[in-house]
This record gives sequence, C-alpha cells and structure tokens, in this order.
Amino acid sequence: MRRLGCFGLVLVLALVAGVALALNSWRGAGPLEANTTVLIARGSSLSGAASALERAGAVTSARRFVLLARVLGDDTAIQAGEYRLAKGMSQAEILNLLQRGETLQRLVRVPEGWPSVMVHDAVMKAPQLTGSVAVPAEGSVLPDSYSYQRGDTRAEVVGRMQAAMTRYLAEAWKRRKPATAVRTPQEAIILASIVEKETGKPEERRRVAAVYSNRLRMGMPLQADPTVIYPVTRGRPLGRRILRSELRAQNGYNTYAMVGLPVGPIANPGRESIDAVLDPADSDALYFVADGTGGHVFARTLAEHNANVAKWRAIRRARGEI
Repeated sequence: MRRLGCFGLVLVLALVAGVALALNSWRGAGPLEANTTVLIARGSSLSGAASALERAGAVTSARRFVLLARVLGDDTAIQAGEYRLAKGMSQAEILNLLQRGETLQRLVRVPEGWPSVMVHDAVMKAPQLTGSVAVPAEGSVLPDSYSYQRGDTRAEVVGRMQAAMTRYLAEAWKRRKPATAVRTPQEAIILASIVEKETGKPEERRRVAAVYSNRLRMGMPLQADPTVIYPVTRGRPLGRRILRSELRAQNGYNTYAMVGLPVGPIANPGRESIDAVLDPADSDALYFVADGTGGHVFARTLAEHNANVAKWRAIRRARGEI
C-alpha cells in the first residue's frame, strides 16, 4: 500500500510537471528570432494554419500547436489573411491573433487632387497586390487611404475607391445648397476638381468655389490654369510655365478658350472640395490671385484684381522668380 501511495504521488507530480511544461510551451516565448509575416490562406483549417506557422518558424511543431490549441485554447474559428508576428510571440498569442482576425493592413494612399494616372501608378506599385487594372476614369476615385491584404487584386482596390466616391457624392448631392451653380453630380465633380487644383488651403475652398460659381452664372470663362495643363500632362505636374499656344488651344478642357465647364474632371477631388462646390461661400468675387503666403487674395472687379496681380508680381520679382 505504501508503494502504491508513492507511485500515485509520483504520477501526480509527473502530471503537474507535464501540465506546467505544456502551459509554459503554450504561453512562453516562441521560437521566432525576428518579426515576420505569415499568410493564412482562405479556407485554411487549424491544421493548415499550423503548418504555415511551422514553415514560418513561428512554432516548432504544427502537430503540437494543434494539440495545445484544442486543449488550452477555445473553439473560436481562425480567420484567413496576412499576419505580422512579433519576435518571441507565444503560441497562445498567435492563436488569439488568428482568431481575432487582426491581419496586417497594407495601405494605398490617394492624396486629394491626384489625377487618375497617378492613382494608377500607386496601385500598380503597391506590393503584394495581384493582377492589373486600367487607369480609372478621371474623378471617379475618392481620395483617402485604402487598406488591402496580400493577394487582393488591384481591380478590387480600385473598385473600393470608386465605390467610396459614388457613395460620398450621392450623400453630398442631397445636401447641396441653392447657391451651387452645378446642375448634376457630374458637374459637381468637374468643378470640384478645379477647386481642388487651385487651392491647397481648406479655408479657401468655398471662396474659390464661389468665384467659379459666379463666373458660370454670368457666362464668363473660368480661366483656370489647371484646365490648360490637364490635356498636356493628364494631370501630372507641368514643370514649366504655360505656353501662349496652350492658352489658346481648343481641346474641351481649356477654360481660357471656352465658356462653361470642361468636358470632364481634371483630377480626383476630395470631400471638402466637393462640399465647397455644393455650398459655395456667400461672395460676389470674380477674381483671385496668389498672395505670396500660399493663399490667395480675392477681388470683385478687374481693377482690384489687376492691382492684386501687380502686388504678386512684385513679390515674385523680389524673390528672384521673374
């Protein structure tokens, strides 16, 4: 009886030691010696995920990981995607990460006012996206930062960008004010793209929108320099002064040579520029010119405008720019 009692004690101690070892293996530091990423494919089972983890060096044994997960973890399903695993991450932390679906988020950033050719460049250069995609229609993309996962297609990402613009424009159009000079959502995008290119100061957008709205109502040419540049570069920086021949060009975009809006947008406008066009400032200004600080000075009459232009030229001359 005494021997049986000793054997039982040894067995209990062995079980306790085994449990302690398992818990340490499960919750203790893992084998990863550096941060890494691992891709859990769509439709992967726990065993499939464990194999991917073993190949990445995140666990020493896929079979042991599955066993410990079933005994010490819970039955929450794992989620597919790309995961960033930290150096020394425990098996328990890894399982929890996969169950929460906290995948590595990659971003494609589209700044306000980018033309579609530059959006296309960014999407095509984005790492880990698949497939190709055509240049999206100008003005169809809403500037923002868009997350994606490894293996997503470029067409899917552009589709999300365009769906975001469609949603926002529909919402903004419902909020339009009577003061707006545009008659359709497409006209709103066209005018907003001009406003976007004319000023980088958020507080000026509604005032710039008012100038162009006033000109549209009066039948005055918009005379917006960015509309001259667009047919030449498709929205990329010109890198030089506009030529006289370009100011006279008849191409459907040049608002020096025509009255009304261009035939299409010249960039992808952001939310604030769209809102500005649909709710322009209460202003009777018809002109604006740079003021030397990054902003603009506005004028009601040509005489006032010419005086402002003279001041701007004097500033540029003092800077050695002309």
